[in-house]
Amino acid sequence: MIVLKSPREIEKMRAACKIVAEILLLLRERVKPGVTTAELDEFADSETRRRNAKPAFKGYCKYPNALCCSPNDVVVHGMPTKIPLKEGDIISLDFGVLYNEFYGDAALTIPVGAVPARIATLLKATEESLYAGIDKAVAGGRLHDISHAVQTHVEAQGFSVVRDFVGHGIGRKLHEEPQVPNFGAAGTGVRLKPGMVLAIEPMVNEKSYEVEVLEDGWTTITRDGGFSAHFEHTVAITDKGPDILTRI
Repeated sequence: MIVLKSPREIEKMRAACKIVAEILLLLRERVKPGVTTAELDEFADSETRRRNAKPAFKGYCKYPNALCCSPNDVVVHGMPTKIPLKEGDIISLDFGVLYNEFYGDAALTIPVGAVPARIATLLKATEESLYAGIDKAVAGGRLHDISHAVQTHVEAQGFSVVRDFVGHGIGRKLHEEPQVPNFGAAGTGVRLKPGMVLAIEPMVNEKSYEVEVLEDGWTTITRDGGFSAHFEHTVAITDKGPDILTRI
């Protein structure tokens, strides 16, 4: 069942999402060669609690950390490690909080120093596809209008959208209905209504869309070793258009 949020509930979600955005911005400034993702995770956890919020992912289905850190060919759900980042890496940071009964969730992919031109294009295309999808998050439209906009933008630039993981509704639960795929036919899917709040999150691979989950049960990598990028916003659908609650 899709749970519609009242304007008051959306404002409560905005407060949670503001914390997510603030901390992701601080994390982005800390990404540089020599930093470890374990250090980033510790920082995110500390900053969350300093704001009287709770890390959304920590303990969720027994996930042990506040932050998902996915470098290079890791698509999603990478666990923080003590391995230093190095020049030419990319790192996807997926982060959420629970604050005042509501969740916020967002992600971004950051280059570590200079990266090859194709990888820079991958990041740019993925972020652009997120906003292409958000532009279609309008009342009266169809859910897969969002999906189609993401897919067509990505594939036009020679990349592929991941099929095995999708976006989702969000609110009092981290994952709510509906699922929001990053591929699909325009004009299909449920009708979009004011009060829906969606986590729209393109996961885009440099090469094939095929992925595999490692033995830890979390870390998901590209099957062909290509790099992968991930951008995400929490977006409320309103009578006035899409409202990006996690805008950085």
